Amino acid sequence: MTLSHDVLEIAASHVPTYLELLRQLVERESPSRDAQRNHELAALLATELASRGAAVERHPAPGLGEHVLARVTGARAGEPPLLAVGHMDTVHPVGTLARMPFAIRDGRVTGPGTFDMKGGVAAILVALEILAARRERPARDLVILITCDEEIGSETSRGLIAELARKAHAALVLEPPLSGGAAKTERKGVAGYTISVTGRSAHAGIEPERGASAIHELTHQLARVLALADVENGTTLNVGIVEGGTRVNVVADHARAAVDVRFWTRAEAERVDGALRALRPEDTRCALEVAGGVNRWPVESSPQSRELFDKARAIARAIGFELERGRTGGCSDGNLTHAAGCPTLDGLGIDGGGAHSPDEHILLADVPRRLALLSRLFAEL
Repeated sequence: MTLSHDVLEIAASHVPTYLELLRQLVERESPSRDAQRNHELAALLATELASRGAAVERHPAPGLGEHVLARVTGARAGEPPLLAVGHMDTVHPVGTLARMPFAIRDGRVTGPGTFDMKGGVAAILVALEILAARRERPARDLVILITCDEEIGSETSRGLIAELARKAHAALVLEPPLSGGAAKTERKGVAGYTISVTGRSAHAGIEPERGASAIHELTHQLARVLALADVENGTTLNVGIVEGGTRVNVVADHARAAVDVRFWTRAEAERVDGALRALRPEDTRCALEVAGGVNRWPVESSPQSRELFDKARAIARAIGFELERGRTGGCSDGNLTHAAGCPTLDGLGIDGGGAHSPDEHILLADVPRRLALLSRLFAEL
């Protein structure tokens, strides 16, 4: 029996363990900002990691829960560690489980968070079991970080992520893959801006000329904002919120708009950022303020990340499947590891679909090969 077939066979034998662990994770609902529930899930993850030989730390995230940091000693001492990243929080509010319970049916495993991304978190834990079954350790020290705030921007964990990534040999992100199972080797970055206008109120019927409409000024500015989009380069701008004024018969003295910006390259982010900060009011009686900026830089292709993917693809081929790669407009903590200069391979979770929706699921048939792949990545990188 070849090494690859042996690993796949052992991985397949661990699928029941994986499903039971995933059930426990899914049935502990953990929406972002529910500190108590994320504390409870962090405690479970800490126990599970410790039972698999990891040294575990729990980092407080005030008002949100805890981040779980675990370290597994590798076979080669003194080398930069391998970093595995996941998150425990979901977008689903408490009570979702009653409407979409954990279930295994027709080749699908369903329930809130199965795809994004408790399926990936469970895979980390079971991959450690597969190594133990083969009497192996990770090739180098393995650092595992499971956060509780990824779905709301990683504000309390981004510093820790960057610190760990700067010291790491590479980062493996257990977010879901693209549909069909492709790894995510490029991700768009995201920026958010608030454009606020202060005008001057007046009676809209008696003396409108005494007023300076903040809403009118904002409409002029939004035309300039949307003109910054670049379809060819994939740069998009979306005005998601507009608000202002007090009454229909009053010239508005305030208005604001929230703008989402997505981009494939740092150069495009800097172009749009510079243009937004250079906006000036058309009606000089109005004051204009632009706040915000880049939240996550893009994951751009690099020689180091391409080399990391090539190694993963070779391991997948030895197991018996073809690992493809692709790009996505969504963001993850992989954006943060990449920005810290760490070679990053994202989308290593279980194939499926329906993220953030009532149809969220993973594909049962994909589980054994993903467990096998992750265990070999730990053993060989």
